[in-house]
Amino acid sequence: MALRPIRLLGDPVLRTRAEVVTTFDKELRTLVKDLTDTMLDAPGVGLAAPQLGVSLRVFTYDVDDVLGHLINPVLHFPSDEEQDGPEGCLSLPDLTFDCVRKEHVVAHGQNVYGDPVTIEGRDLMARCVQHETDHLDGVLFIDRLDAETKRAALDAVREAEWANQPAPVVKASPHPLFGRAL
Repeated sequence: MALRPIRLLGDPVLRTRAEVVTTFDKELRTLVKDLTDTMLDAPGVGLAAPQLGVSLRVFTYDVDDVLGHLINPVLHFPSDEEQDGPEGCLSLPDLTFDCVRKEHVVAHGQNVYGDPVTIEGRDLMARCVQHETDHLDGVLFIDRLDAETKRAALDAVREAEWANQPAPVVKASPHPLFGRAL
């Protein structure tokens, strides 16, 4: 079990568009395992590679007893129907705000071996897939809040105990897959 520190709001990697994965090797499988272990330990329903300081287009999820991962996701929305409900983020611990998302999503991507994968989800799965894909684009859920709720969220962030803590020191990996992100 390899637990890694989760990057918090303020870390630049969370605001950077992640790189497309082109190498499907043991290092990638280790990253997905670390993401999964860290997500389950947190606990969370999803975790994206940038949240571990790795700027690659990879995320894991654990929704309704479905545990998995998706690499290089591309989202499609079969309808314009929306859902509005509570959303939180492991990079903004203990904060939850109502956020509007699409109700139904179809996500195409790859698994750790480069094979094509499709995830179709509604409700929480749709919310999770959109949330984690946003992380890969450098977008946080607080960016999607209406103006009044966003002000309240930013006030809550300023008051949060974790907001004024120094960032953890993380050594950069010499492996080319991870080296650019840390």
